Amino acid sequence: MSTTTDPAAAPRDRVELSIGGMTCASCAARIEKKLNRIDGVEASVNYATEKARVDFGPGTSVADLIATVEATGYTAALPPPPAAPEPPAEPAREPDPLRERLLVSAVLSLPVVLLSMVPALQFDDWQWLAFALTGPVVVYGGLPFHRAAWTNARHGAATMDTLVSLGTLAAFGWSVWALFLGDAGMPGMRHSFTLTVGGADASSALYLETAAAVTTLILLGRWLEARSKRRAGAALKALLELGAKDVAVLRDGREVRVPVAQLAVGDRFVVRPGEKVATDGRVVEGSSAVDASMLTGESVPVEVAVGDAVTGATVNAGGRLVVEATRIGSDTQLARMAKLVEDAQNGKAAAQRLADRISAVFVPIVILIALGTLVGWLLATDNPAEAFTAAVAVLIIACPCALGLATPTALLVGTGRGAQLGILIKGPEVLENTRRIDTVLLDKTGTVTTGRMTLLAIHTTDNTTEDQALRLAGALEHASEHPIAQAIATAARERLGTLPPVQNFTNTPGHGVHGTIDGHTVVAGRETLLTTPLPADLATAKTAAEHAGHTAITIGWDNTAHAVLEIADAVKPTSAQAVTDLRALGLHPLLLTGDNHTTAQSVAAQIGIPAHDVIADVLPQDKLTTVRRLQTEGHTVAMIGDGINDAAALAQADLGLALGTGTDAAIQAADLTLVRGDLRTAADAIRLSRRTLTTIKGNLFWAFAYNLAALPLAATGLLNPMIAGAAMAFSSVFVVTNSLRLRTFRPAG
Repeated sequence: MSTTTDPAAAPRDRVELSIGGMTCASCAARIEKKLNRIDGVEASVNYATEKARVDFGPGTSVADLIATVEATGYTAALPPPPAAPEPPAEPAREPDPLRERLLVSAVLSLPVVLLSMVPALQFDDWQWLAFALTGPVVVYGGLPFHRAAWTNARHGAATMDTLVSLGTLAAFGWSVWALFLGDAGMPGMRHSFTLTVGGADASSALYLETAAAVTTLILLGRWLEARSKRRAGAALKALLELGAKDVAVLRDGREVRVPVAQLAVGDRFVVRPGEKVATDGRVVEGSSAVDASMLTGESVPVEVAVGDAVTGATVNAGGRLVVEATRIGSDTQLARMAKLVEDAQNGKAAAQRLADRISAVFVPIVILIALGTLVGWLLATDNPAEAFTAAVAVLIIACPCALGLATPTALLVGTGRGAQLGILIKGPEVLENTRRIDTVLLDKTGTVTTGRMTLLAIHTTDNTTEDQALRLAGALEHASEHPIAQAIATAARERLGTLPPVQNFTNTPGHGVHGTIDGHTVVAGRETLLTTPLPADLATAKTAAEHAGHTAITIGWDNTAHAVLEIADAVKPTSAQAVTDLRALGLHPLLLTGDNHTTAQSVAAQIGIPAHDVIADVLPQDKLTTVRRLQTEGHTVAMIGDGINDAAALAQADLGLALGTGTDAAIQAADLTLVRGDLRTAADAIRLSRRTLTTIKGNLFWAFAYNLAALPLAATGLLNPMIAGAAMAFSSVFVVTNSLRLRTFRPAG
């Protein structure tokens, strides 16, 4: 009697493999299909990140997985573990073999095309110069296509690489035959332009310009795509670079500055004002205000004292701290957030290019038509030259030059226009979901608001003017390093100019500051610093400010309260209009923040978002969970943010938009970047993305329709390969012209 084990119930392992040799999304699909055929294996291959995430059971080993990938014609390896020491500095400019192939091919192809297509430029023996220039383009420039086509052929598959390789080699091969064995090499030879295949000129026709132009233009498309793909891992790099690089560790009572990688749990280190906290830890000496807005979304700096926990990569905005390390390396909150971003990126399905999907059927059909054309003409005419010419015409007219340009040209024009408007589109794969977006999550701090503390209002008693209160408060707070104090001091300097000096300045942690100005004993901070209660009007103003989620600072001198200053992270003046614009696109905006409910709802009311659409008090993990929950409910979600705490949610969202005024990690994790930090450009970014996607799909449709319409003409001998090459070039011109229409895009309003 035999028993079977349910693979789903058995313990499973997960491994991530680095995949090499993929040239298109269909390669990723083929690897994924092969891996999933193994019993108990569930694999997901991401073409954009060139990684495979594989879950497998006890009967399978990592070596089996790697062997399967290699048997499919690609390479696989375990990624190297992260190195503990500081990574070496990157070279100023990394070599780019694809770019080098493109430049060499473009320089050599231009004279070939001009000589072949402009009879007035053709001189005696011009064809031999064209042949000498085309050879390196086909062999060196087209090597990636030929190599990929050979690999695919060995495994019984065909992609666009197959058509590119067959078309260029056939055109070049026929030209070589015509030069050495036909009449094309004769002195004084000129191209004859006939619409149909004719036996008289079959042996003298050259297709060198077709071989060179197709190779160069497809290389251009591949290079544009590769340039976008190189940014795939930048989000993780930006996250990890956020942390401090070195730290002042206390050793035998002395400060010794060492690399952060040398920190151990239990070490005590010093964090001075303005420095980053090196790693997660607990304060053992000192008190200060820590700016954690980029990690938690909390707009107001958090007061910390002995016994309080602090997080690595946050900024000490106040006094000197001594911190004992409690977590290091991969256990820190920053490292866990980097892992969140990585998981979200790997979990996002790679966009399947429309051209690659159709090519799964289109390429084999074209090859069969070319072979059928060759056999049919041989049987009908018994003329090998005419038969081969017609077959070459089929391959050339079907050669996907326009298909290769359809996506990158539209993307290039669309992103160029976007850059002029302060919108950066990372790549074509991000455009697929813009048409289906129905929900937009708005981060509060730094996105809807300015991200910095600002003086909003001054409430004074009847016998005190605003300028008088601001002059004394600004002078006193100017001596403090606290962000709220600096907001008051900045407002005072901008409004009044020079401020008086302060004597006997004292900071009372958790309460406020006091000092002597112009003979007055001035206090600023909590109400507890005063010896007399607040007057009724100031008490009312203070209560109203706190109910609105603002910070109220009491100002008094000579033991009497004179003013209450209202401080908050101010809403950007364009945020309300941005919400209106998003609604006009049929989107449902929600406010998502790590701040408290009171502050969040106050901000929401100012920008026109109802209270039931506010999600507050969320941690970075909760933002990611919120995005996933909405996606599970059937929504297509866009996320707009600017901080490290938004990075994982930006990567998980169907469409991530980051403000260019935010952190590098948020920008790299997002799909779209709004350079100016103006939230109104979010609606323009979505409109531009949708229009760019429409242009790409239009280009692909007409490129395929053009090829399909011309294939019967080529197969029946009504299209000379020379004309086929010109027609193929015209289809490319059409695609480029259609893409250039994106330059007319205008922002709303």
